[in-house]
Amino acid sequence: MKLRTIISVALASLVLFTVVSIAQAEGLKPFVLGAEPQQADVDQTAAAVRTALLGQGFEVAGSYAPYPNAVVIIVTSEALKANAAKSDFGGYGAAMRVAVTKVKDKVQVSYTNPPYLAAAYRMKGNLEDVKAKLEAALGKQKEYGSEDGIKEKSLRKYNYMMGMAKFDSLGDHELAEFKTFAEALSAVEAGLAAGKSGVTKVYRVDVPGKEEAVYGVAIAKGKGGDKYVMDYIDFGDVKSTAHLPYEVLVSGNKVYHLFAKFRIAISFPDLSMMGSNSFMSIMSAPGAIKESLTETVTPASEKK
Repeated sequence: MKLRTIISVALASLVLFTVVSIAQAEGLKPFVLGAEPQQADVDQTAAAVRTALLGQGFEVAGSYAPYPNAVVIIVTSEALKANAAKSDFGGYGAAMRVAVTKVKDKVQVSYTNPPYLAAAYRMKGNLEDVKAKLEAALGKQKEYGSEDGIKEKSLRKYNYMMGMAKFDSLGDHELAEFKTFAEALSAVEAGLAAGKSGVTKVYRVDVPGKEEAVYGVAIAKGKGGDKYVMDYIDFGDVKSTAHLPYEVLVSGNKVYHLFAKFRIAISFPDLSMMGSNSFMSIMSAPGAIKESLTETVTPASEKK
């Protein structure tokens, strides 16, 4: 091999190593802003987004409008479900969320960052392949949601601050317990269909090869309601609508959610503790969300 060729290869390797190192040093961020859409209409953009996602092999599991000028589309894929099957409580990462949000006279398309959620949910794989397909479908202007990002190692053991819930704080996350997986599924389906607590079904994804299913739920009322919470905390110029919807996970004979002190914190890790747009402004939300979801998934015969 000629000296010039050796030097060229070495320089290329050094550049690649530098780029990867810089990306790792910056840390992971919760959301990705897609390419600027051609339309300024939410419904037209959402239709184009669905077509693009299907073209990359994604399956649309469900969608909903949490409030005016916003649509959230939930997608899954064989890769997402297969990775979910390898991890404890992997169902939380069995779907990704894509948002179409009109802000003033422009429409933003954004989506959850798969490697970020894979780390936050302590999954086996990093979902880089899924990220590449989302970028191919929707484009990428930038990653956002945290100024500096969070390194993968820190994200895998994340909590917002000492004393707040972590991913494995199961006592905080548990909603109900049943005799069997089938009974748990039946109770969740019935509760969501009834919608008595203002909680309704957006989607369901079953994790292959294990007794686990994840539901996305719309919370329409109360201090844990989708709009109520987002009006306080999603105040940036680029919206984080893809934080929604909330999940309910049936794993074995138990039903869980991610307690809001964890679930909101991973989407908004830079949110201040105090102030007008802060965790303090939604201090009632974690309890309200858990109460609404518990009421939803608990059969009437067992409610006190």
